[in-house]
Amino acid sequence: MVPPDAGGGLMRGDLLSDPVEGLDEALAVVDAFDEALVAGLLRPGPAQAAGVSGLAGAVAGTPLAARVAEAAEKAAAGTGGEDHFVALAAARSALLGSVHDALVQRIDEAVGRPVEGDETAGPEPVAAAPEEAANLLAAARSWLCDLARGGWRGLDHELVAGAAPVVAAMLPEPGMRRRAALLDGFAAELAASCPGATLERVPVRRWADLWSRALLLTVPGSAGAGAVGTVTGRLLPLGVDVQEHATAVQAQVHAVLEPVGGGAPRLVRASVSAPKPDTVVGAGLWQLLRPRMSLLGAVGEGRSAEVEAMPVTAEGDLLWDDALARTGEPADAFATARVMLSAATAARVEPLDRHPVRISVPVLLEGYAAREGEDGLAFEVAGRLLAVDTDRMPAAGPLTPEAVAASHACVGLLRWDAGEFLLQPLVVETTVRKKTVAVHAGAWAGGTSDKAGVRAEKAATDAVAVLRERAGRLLRT
Repeated sequence: MVPPDAGGGLMRGDLLSDPVEGLDEALAVVDAFDEALVAGLLRPGPAQAAGVSGLAGAVAGTPLAARVAEAAEKAAAGTGGEDHFVALAAARSALLGSVHDALVQRIDEAVGRPVEGDETAGPEPVAAAPEEAANLLAAARSWLCDLARGGWRGLDHELVAGAAPVVAAMLPEPGMRRRAALLDGFAAELAASCPGATLERVPVRRWADLWSRALLLTVPGSAGAGAVGTVTGRLLPLGVDVQEHATAVQAQVHAVLEPVGGGAPRLVRASVSAPKPDTVVGAGLWQLLRPRMSLLGAVGEGRSAEVEAMPVTAEGDLLWDDALARTGEPADAFATARVMLSAATAARVEPLDRHPVRISVPVLLEGYAAREGEDGLAFEVAGRLLAVDTDRMPAAGPLTPEAVAASHACVGLLRWDAGEFLLQPLVVETTVRKKTVAVHAGAWAGGTSDKAGVRAEKAATDAVAVLRERAGRLLRT
């Protein structure tokens, strides 16, 4: 979607609209299995048995074949045990992983970007969980298997409440908090939907995703080993992706790392999260995030960051430590994208994280025309349309759908959802009074003089002050 000599971006827009062989068939198998979970696997009917058997057939040529075939036979007969449900969740995850890999390969072909080729490098083996932790994992696994037997239509408050003691026991253990957070959020969502028999619409794919991931995380050692190395060099930010919920917010900085001493640049991410009250919205979110990561200040000022021995995971996630970083020279996101993005190496995704929803690849687009249609905004390049996901643009910055529609260059994240590729803009170039200006979603990360941003920050300050005063009063009583 940019000329091949432009340095970076989408080179083959046609590849993003052409069908991927086998993708629809793989997703159809997943859909059939997910439907089997709606009514539950305690007394499966013919349609449910077919959905489970189809999953076994889809992995027949893999190392999972024997275990999944046995699991499918038991589950179809209504006698599935915990090991059988784990095997079915693994097969489902593997199938969605193959979809993820096919889509990422298509993106690599379109972008012309290399992928880390060291097949031997990876996380250190994870030690087996201690006996107490193993007991907690077993308790979580038992609850998740009960969910599968009852099905989403069989949900009631008594069944969902079975997660509460497990979550309460997990939270004090630092190594279990990732699993506890997933179980807690999943249980809360299910509780809000009880009783399942009266639901007008069941979020079939979402709940099956949460169920299978949670179940696989009950296998000891599945949570990963954390940092596997360190990096030193210059970090050149591309943009900030803000994800906001009623009680939490996360900012994820996508960047290119120039290693010290040379070597191929790398695509990396740095994330920061914070709990939040539902009254803090818009630009006020930065007040919660800014003190936790100095990189946000550098992004807001349009500067690079110098990092030294910063821990990094195998997937390219920096475990940010302000003591290991300092603000660098001015850095322009479009200059970085045009010069370095197509040559930056993308880290491989860990097996458990291979899922289409995880795809978020930084890309550069230029020379497009914005088209507004019934389905929303899209960019047209050489007769091909790429949908623009304006719903993901945060209210915590100046980037708006109007600015995107008026733009002529864009750095964004290429995603895949509902059967098509989507672009989430992070920063665009547009013309204002005959001058080219860049509009960043994360422009207010380090502070702002923008009137709307200042008002939002003041409102957030007042809201947080009131909450702190009330919390202090409660603690004193």
